[in-house]
Amino acid sequence: MPMIDIYTPDHLIPVDANSQLGTELALAVLRAEGVESPGPFHLNNTAVFIHRLSSEAIHTGSTPSAKNIRIQVITPPGALNREGQRRFTREATEIVARITGDETQATRTWVILTEAAEGGWGINGTAFGQEEFAALAAQAAAASLGSASDQT
Repeated sequence: MPMIDIYTPDHLIPVDANSQLGTELALAVLRAEGVESPGPFHLNNTAVFIHRLSSEAIHTGSTPSAKNIRIQVITPPGALNREGQRRFTREATEIVARITGDETQATRTWVILTEAAEGGWGINGTAFGQEEFAALAAQAAAASLGSASDQT
């Protein structure tokens, strides 16, 4: 159940690309977590928030109007191993460069990976930790098996 926040100058990503950007980044983080064929449980619980900022709202030490994009991902504890971190960072950077139509955007795309503290992930009034996530995964797996047996 990762959450992704993208902070971008408003002119770098075409507005009509929001859906594509959100979908591609959601699928990339799920792949990085090891979910190659996500079902409704994963897709309904992976959120992408696109924050469009005025060009003057993003600065670097050398410019008052930078073309940098920041992607921050928050995952449950232990969701991304080291290879998953590498994979998502690479894929997210490639996705942004392709959607902006500027290969050099990769050099200005920052990816920040954040792991929620144990119990520091809440939804529906529940603070989730590894125990609660394991129970959710077991429920999703059981539901998936039930759906598969209903089709046979």
